[in-house]
Amino acid sequence: MTEALQPGERVLWQSQPDGVARMMMWRFLWWIGFPWLVLTAIAISRGWIGQSTAPLLMVGLMMVAAPFVMLLHDLQTLFVITNRRALILRTAWGKRTVTATRFKDMDAAFEIADIGRGAGHLNFASGRSTRSPDTDYTGRYGFRCVRNPSGVRDILERAVRKT
Repeated sequence: MTEALQPGERVLWQSQPDGVARMMMWRFLWWIGFPWLVLTAIAISRGWIGQSTAPLLMVGLMMVAAPFVMLLHDLQTLFVITNRRALILRTAWGKRTVTATRFKDMDAAFEIADIGRGAGHLNFASGRSTRSPDTDYTGRYGFRCVRNPSGVRDILERAVRKT
């Protein structure tokens, strides 16, 4: 994180996403993946499928593993609010990325989308590319699966007001 900070920039708040909350958001994949694997195992044992065994097993394993992969991704992510901007730092899969949003580029009002378990999405910028993992399908950008999003919003609002 120290490499991402500009001279004179102070950290006001930092935290990681709530990986367990994200896993629970995607748990429906377990409800599909485990029965898929059981049905595939039954089909293999009865000889109903031959050449398609590997692809069917891989699809089931991917559905079961996806929430855990998302948890690993969250463990390599850090959200930071400084006295000048909001940062999302990642070291996911050996690739370091820093995404910064200056206060003047943020929306006038911040939006919270509750996802349960005391976590939510704090959106503070709009019109971003939907290809970013921190942007929803409408282009709203911000901290995803952050714990106590209303408290984080308050910190961010105070920081923006002071500039």
